Amino acid sequence: MSNTDGRPDGGTAESPSAPLDFVREIVAADRAAGGEIVTRFPPEPNGYLHIGHAKAICVDFGVADEYGGRCNLRFDDTNPVKEDVEYVDSIKDDVRWLGFDWQDREFYASDYYERLYQDAEGLIRRGQAYVDSLSADEMREYRGTLTEPGKDSPYRTRSVDENLDLFRRMRAGEFADGTHVLRAKIDMASPNINMRDPALYRIRHAEHHRTGNAWCIYPMYDYAHPLSDAYEGVTHSLCTLEYEAHRPLYDWVVRECQAAHTPRQIEFARLNLNYTVMSKRKLLQLVAQKHVSGWDDPRMPTISGLRRRGYTAESIRDFCARVGVAKKENVIDIGLLEHCVREDLNKRAPRAMAVLRPLKIVLTNYPESQVETLAVVNNPEDAAAGTRDVEFSRELYIERDDFMENPPKKFFRLAPGREVRLRNAYLITCHEAVKNAAGEVVELRCTYDPATRGGDAPDGRKVKATLHWVSAAHAVDAEVRLYDRLFTAENPESAAEKSGQTFLDLLNPASLEILRGCKMEPMLAAAPAGTRYQFERLGYFAADPDSRADAPVYNRTVSLKDTWAKVAARE
Repeated sequence: MSNTDGRPDGGTAESPSAPLDFVREIVAADRAAGGEIVTRFPPEPNGYLHIGHAKAICVDFGVADEYGGRCNLRFDDTNPVKEDVEYVDSIKDDVRWLGFDWQDREFYASDYYERLYQDAEGLIRRGQAYVDSLSADEMREYRGTLTEPGKDSPYRTRSVDENLDLFRRMRAGEFADGTHVLRAKIDMASPNINMRDPALYRIRHAEHHRTGNAWCIYPMYDYAHPLSDAYEGVTHSLCTLEYEAHRPLYDWVVRECQAAHTPRQIEFARLNLNYTVMSKRKLLQLVAQKHVSGWDDPRMPTISGLRRRGYTAESIRDFCARVGVAKKENVIDIGLLEHCVREDLNKRAPRAMAVLRPLKIVLTNYPESQVETLAVVNNPEDAAAGTRDVEFSRELYIERDDFMENPPKKFFRLAPGREVRLRNAYLITCHEAVKNAAGEVVELRCTYDPATRGGDAPDGRKVKATLHWVSAAHAVDAEVRLYDRLFTAENPESAAEKSGQTFLDLLNPASLEILRGCKMEPMLAAAPAGTRYQFERLGYFAADPDSRADAPVYNRTVSLKDTWAKVAARE
């Protein structure tokens, strides 16, 4: 799914003459010098991918494509307690859906467990690693602080033979979890706390999703990750800024394990999005505590959640391209993401009419048994989309908000005595509002002008409002889920910290509104899950996986306009 320039279709990639970001400058120079380009996307299978990972995927695969290289998909599966096949499968689905293909280059850190183990023994033999028997609390105490150096473990002076014996017995399963760890012997006084004899292996009697119970010791991420890169011949290890302080350890592991290949780690700013959280731990908490319906809840910043909400892969790739690659951390306004999907769906989404809060209209001068078929344009932005037939009859539904009995000065929609246009149909005039016992308007009695079919008056008179509608006799009932920001605060984590709350206290109680009894065009009932439409005047919507032909369900992807910005401006 690539253009001739190697960039995914639908993106907004820079032209060849545009300035390169700093990552591409490095890669371009290495490529020009005759070097091979090999990148990788290395997720840990301990959760679903989110929009931040989408940027990493676009960078990792995009850079490889652009410079004639290749990108591996590798799962850094080093923690059996938190990992699951479900996460592996979801990650592969997300990467494919975004439009990238790793072909036959699917790897796992667990593929290298024996090789990693042998390299660890090599470190022990060369006096560069030792088995430590301090407790976790003692290790933290010995580690020091950001301003004070650490101190050597009393087990740091164990002999090579003793360390090898203990390490092999750790592998054999002789010791309980937490009894020993294998640590690198580097420098407990290093100003970089990551270099203060970091752990390389820990004991964990847990079943692994790929290796089963073959192992009871597992390599630490900071050990397995750089060596996996080296084993695979990765040339450019592209990662986010939080790993910058880990780069000396990355280089140390590759160098001291005497790897045949030396990758180069390059860090760029991660994608931070307002009104949400990106921590996998916090996202898992939202799921586990049922604050959301699952990892693919349309309010979640996960790729699967955005997909279920109706976002397109093209819009997400466009968003990632617009955000760009930089060295400095910043927070991106979620409004930009919404703009990207609006722009994309405006071009590709067929139009449809749906009434979310229905109010019945009876056209008193329209023949009771008559039904007309109107040809309606499917997408004014795409002539090739053609037209569809829509039924028009005596009884219709319009939006309840499109009528006011006593309208204010600037309300131009339907009111007693006022004429409006029904989209693609006729001009109608309201004469009477029928109320129930509670005084609520339940029906409007109107007349239509037969001479205005198509919406224009032969005498040239103008109306100030055009309303969408559906025929009551032909409409299907549906459920519509209206989604909004998941949190009320722009930065939930910092806002919670300042106020002495938790991020859960800032969940938006209005993040989901479920409307039932909505009225829609009949064609919308049979749409497969994921099918996207613009509901005229309302926004963009997608059929949910819960949808059935006899009970359609639609999710609002995004409104037509950024109402949130307007609200914020008033506060």
